[in-house]
Amino acid sequence: MEAEGLDWLLVPLHQLVSWGAAAAMVFGGVVPYVPQYRDIRRTQNADGFSTYVCLVLLVANILRILFWFGRRFESPLLWQSAIMILTMLLMLKLCTEVRVANELNARRRSFAAADSKDEEVKVAPRRSFLAVLPPVIASICACACVIFTKCGRVYSKLINP
Repeated sequence: MEAEGLDWLLVPLHQLVSWGAAAAMVFGGVVPYVPQYRDIRRTQNADGFSTYVCLVLLVANILRILFWFGRRFESPLLWQSAIMILTMLLMLKLCTEVRVANELNARRRSFAAADSKDEEVKVAPRRSFLAVLPPVIASICACACVIFTKCGRVYSKLINP
């Protein structure tokens, strides 16, 4: 009798806890990048941040989204992947902007130093990480489509002999 009397409290409380857990899953992966983003923006120095981590997380989250089309899973995990992809793209954009600005400043200084000493200082050109990103993502998507298509055919043959 008492359990039925507390349903008015337990049902909304259960729903509130499940929504809170879903929100923590969705936004929990982004939280560590907020201080890093602010620190890189404030200091204009991205030397301690690895863009390879962004690459790995982009690949993992793209594959998770592609996997969702083949086999549905909880929607908070899908939203987490989408938000992490946006976060990684923002981090890459900031790091690329900061590194390009610092590289231009270094070239200006070396150019000014070369003028004053009448010697030439050469700085090797660097390729932007974002220039490599679209072909890598396209390759991963193509491989995932091939894998999921072949797995789907095998799975359908197992189910429908």
